[in-house]
Amino acid sequence: MLSRTADNLYWLARYMERADFLARIIEATQRLSTLPTAYGGTGSEWESTLNAAGVLEDYERIFTEITEADAIHFLAFDSRNPSSIQNCIELARTNARAVRTALTIEMWQSINTAWLELKRYESSLGANGSVDRIELSRFLDFVKKTSLDFDGSAHRTMLRNDAYWFSRLGLYVERADTTARMLDVKYHVLLPETESVGGTVDYFQWTAILRAVSALTAYHWVYRGGIKPWLVADLLILRPEMPRSLHSCYENIVRLLDSISRAYGRQGPSQRQARSVLTRLENASIKEIFGTGLHEFLTAFVEDNDRLGSSIAEQYLID
Repeated sequence: MLSRTADNLYWLARYMERADFLARIIEATQRLSTLPTAYGGTGSEWESTLNAAGVLEDYERIFTEITEADAIHFLAFDSRNPSSIQNCIELARTNARAVRTALTIEMWQSINTAWLELKRYESSLGANGSVDRIELSRFLDFVKKTSLDFDGSAHRTMLRNDAYWFSRLGLYVERADTTARMLDVKYHVLLPETESVGGTVDYFQWTAILRAVSALTAYHWVYRGGIKPWLVADLLILRPEMPRSLHSCYENIVRLLDSISRAYGRQGPSQRQARSVLTRLENASIKEIFGTGLHEFLTAFVEDNDRLGSSIAEQYLID
């Protein structure tokens, strides 16, 4: 496969996963922002969301204060934000058009239909100002459904060859990054300094995070008890059966990179780096992670994940 084709497939999946993440975290933040201060409304929810999305500095260069309307517009439709939902879907379609013959009909239809539907939402929600919560809820549901349609189409209709492997590789690299960032920002930004870990505020915020990654039901199935921050972190970091956990993402990344290496006849830095991260996750315990610092662990993970992305690009995606 041409490196350009592999690059398009890899980034197509990353952009679709990123759009899904943004829709989920906007939805979670809206829930928190409507709570009274005594039950989790801290006043810094939108700052933390911009931070989790990695666009806080870009936002602050444009806006003088953080408001709900501006933050939603910036995350969803602002062309000045390279990672806005609108830009993610448009970039995904651009990448999909470049490799149209490598996609199945179902995959192309899910992306192209989403791109056409996006224009309707842009006209009703894209303008700055007051936010229509009902229409915004429909839009976020549309984005999540689009991601599910694309993901399901890829899983059910693609041949298990290098096109499939590079597409899924992009998905899991992006998913690992967004899960780690969301966990890190929750623990260090959302929780007020005056609130104890495990308190009332903590409960509502961790519940919002679980809902944002569709893991609330899974949490209760696994732990069968109340919401505890160290158990939420355990679920989203170390549990291999949880599809969005860091462990699960890296199991899939290692498997996909091994499939690519067998097809291409050699291994390289990306395979070694991915196995190294997976080994650390397999040998870690949540007690040790909290003992040395959750923030430090997640920061190191995000940096390792970024390095892996660079290694994949150098090894496979750059001519």
